[in-house]
Amino acid sequence: MSESPQSVYAFGRHEPASHVIIHVSDTHFLAGGARLGGRYDVDETFSRTLEAIMAVHPHPSAIVITGDLADLGEPDAYRRLREAVEPAAAALDTAVVWVAGNHDERPALRAELLDLEPSEEPVTSMWDLDGLRLIALDTSVPGWHHGDIDERQLDWLAGVLAEPAPHGTLLAMHHPPLPSHLPLFDILELRHQDELAEVIRGTDVRGILAGHLHYSSHGMFAGVPVSVASATCYTMNVARPAPDVNGMDAAQAFQLVHVHPDTITHTVVPVVDAPTGDFFSQEWLERMARLTPEQRLEAFSRKPGR
Repeated sequence: MSESPQSVYAFGRHEPASHVIIHVSDTHFLAGGARLGGRYDVDETFSRTLEAIMAVHPHPSAIVITGDLADLGEPDAYRRLREAVEPAAAALDTAVVWVAGNHDERPALRAELLDLEPSEEPVTSMWDLDGLRLIALDTSVPGWHHGDIDERQLDWLAGVLAEPAPHGTLLAMHHPPLPSHLPLFDILELRHQDELAEVIRGTDVRGILAGHLHYSSHGMFAGVPVSVASATCYTMNVARPAPDVNGMDAAQAFQLVHVHPDTITHTVVPVVDAPTGDFFSQEWLERMARLTPEQRLEAFSRKPGR
C-alpha cells in the first residue's frame, strides 16, 4: 500500500515507505468499561490513542494490535474493543489484525472479534498487504500467562515462509522473543525460542512486532529486528531500578512502522496532549519540494553567520 500524498516527499537517500503500519498493543479492555485494577481508565486512554492514530496517517496499510486485547477475556470486553476500533479502521480504509495475548481467552476472542466458532484453537492469520506479508501468531497458552508456540504453528509457519513475498514478511505476536531487564518478565517469557529461530532464520522475515512488556523495547532475534510496542492501558515505570518497576498511568504509546525497500523504522508515538510548535507544515514541505537539493541545503542546512 503506497504512502499517502502527505508523505511522498523524499529529500534524502531513502525511497519513500511502501507501507505504513500502526502497531498497538495491550489494550486490556474490561466488560462494562470497568477500570483496570480499579484504577486505570483503559477506555479513555484507548480513545485518545485512536484519536492520535486517526491524525498520524490518513491511510495505513493495517492496524496491528499485538495481544492482551481484553484483560479477563470477557465477551463484552471484546465487543467494546471492536466497537471502538472498527469505525476508525473504516474511516482510514485499513485492515485490523487482532493478535492473541496471555490475558486473552481464545473462544471469546474468536467469537467476538473474528466471527468464528469459539474454540481453543490458536488465533493465527495471514495478510497480503499489497505484497507485504503479515503473519499473526498465537503465543498464548490457555490457562497460563507465559508464552509458547506449538509445533503445529511452527510447521505451518515454515510452510508459508518457504515462498518469499514481494515485500517480505512481518510477524506479529504477543510475547517477544527478547530478554527483559525486568526479572518478572523472565518467568512469563516465550518458550521454544530456539525452534522459532530455526524456522525464520534465512527467510524473508524482515521484522517481528510484539507487546506484553508494557514498555517499548527493541532487539534482534535470529537475525531479525524485534520491536515491542508499549501499552495503551498502562505502562511500566522503567525509570525505577529493575526490582522496583511497577505500572503507572502515563507514557501510553503506539508505534508507527514505516516499511522501506531497504529498511523498516519503528517510531514510538506518545499519546499526550502537549503544546506543540507550528513551524513545519504541509506548506513548508511543498516549499522545500520546489527547491533543488542544493537550494534545500542552503535554505535549511546552512548555519547562520558562517
